[in-house]
Amino acid sequence: MQKVFGYPEFNENGEKVLTTYCNDYSDMMMDIRIYRIKAGESKTFTRAEEETAVLLLKGAVELSAQDKTVACSRKDVFTEGPYCVHGCKNTTITVKATSDCEILVQSTKNDNEFEAKFYAPEDAPWKYSCLGKFGNTAKRRVNTIFDADIAPYSNMVLGEVLNDPGNWSGYLPHRHVQPEVYYFLFDRPEGFGASFIDDQVYKSTDGSFSAIPGGALHPQVVAPGFQMYTCWMIRHLQDKKWLQTDRNEDERYLWLHDAQF
Repeated sequence: MQKVFGYPEFNENGEKVLTTYCNDYSDMMMDIRIYRIKAGESKTFTRAEEETAVLLLKGAVELSAQDKTVACSRKDVFTEGPYCVHGCKNTTITVKATSDCEILVQSTKNDNEFEAKFYAPEDAPWKYSCLGKFGNTAKRRVNTIFDADIAPYSNMVLGEVLNDPGNWSGYLPHRHVQPEVYYFLFDRPEGFGASFIDDQVYKSTDGSFSAIPGGALHPQVVAPGFQMYTCWMIRHLQDKKWLQTDRNEDERYLWLHDAQF
């Protein structure tokens, strides 16, 4: 049986592995890793058969791909928006750290060729979702860095969510046929929440992740007093790309849309 939750640690080289094609989370069909890079050091990514997205989580870096370099910085995921570079197979992406930093690297197999694209906060603005609904307990900010509408040549989706303290996201409980990975960070190290995957419940902690099989219900919640960040990553299926409209809510809870709180 495939695992659906993980609490990985950084190794001595500053790498934390979430999912690969051959570990316990291979059903995600994505290779997802987190890297810590020290100031003055560089890391290069070139995948012969995979597209790759590099997302800055915190710190200052120079992102380079296809003879273009962009200098960017992000205090943290809770106060500033995303910088990202996305390239096709055989594209060399270089990250030069101008301060200590953390990055997320998401890859998947893709034969399509496309020009590398750089994304800045203005390209993926935060927007409130579920504002005022369900007693305002599902209000959260969401951005979409790229999806099938923004990057139709890609086999991936990449975005971020900020939960207000005590609030839910992925609510109402919903499902879609494509697999999805959530990577969690909290504004305080003792912060926590709960991730629901069908009838299983896991404690979300700083640096943990959930690997959600296609078709599984997956709401989540954060404890009062803490802000929770979620990087959400979806793998398109060959015959079914994920679209913003692909949100199949559990029929048992649809009455909540019209309920008065």
